[in-house]
Amino acid sequence: MKLYIKYMVSTRCKMTVQQKLNQLGLHNFTVNLGEVEIKESMTPQQRDRLKILLMKSGLELIDDRKAVLIERIKNIIVELVHYSAETLKIKNSEYISERLNHDYTYLANIFSESEGTTIEHYVISHKVERVKEYLLYDELNLTEISYKLNYSSVAHLSSQFKKVTGLSPTVYKQLQINQRKPLENV
Repeated sequence: MKLYIKYMVSTRCKMTVQQKLNQLGLHNFTVNLGEVEIKESMTPQQRDRLKILLMKSGLELIDDRKAVLIERIKNIIVELVHYSAETLKIKNSEYISERLNHDYTYLANIFSESEGTTIEHYVISHKVERVKEYLLYDELNLTEISYKLNYSSVAHLSSQFKKVTGLSPTVYKQLQINQRKPLENV
């Protein structure tokens, strides 16, 4: 049985979900960003209790198919931008479409309709948050950050960063601003 969970965007969220499942007496499961596969039977009472426990932790069980698809798009983007060590050799649109086995136009339309923004802008917002994180930790230079986040150039990264934040990455770093958003709020 697969369950889909909204706002599950970090390792801490995964650990919280694992804890709640164990609390319910469930032990044979796999937890990934935004989804849980339970390999044992789950009673309706356990599911209802899980829903309540997740709500108390700021997470939400998703039942609507369209909402599940939108959450899966978001989780793929979060995974890609924040947790992937590899750079993609294909376009984001192709990657998302392949992962979800749906036509990208369909995915883009339902995402925009529901979220009020495009998938592309959502990706850019997450990339900007990731750039802020890299700048804050001061471990990589802009060229390395640009490569790591699959930008075509430092100029492209800087342009997008400035459009979103109003500051160039260099000025942002010099001001030592820490205005990062939690991932679930991007």
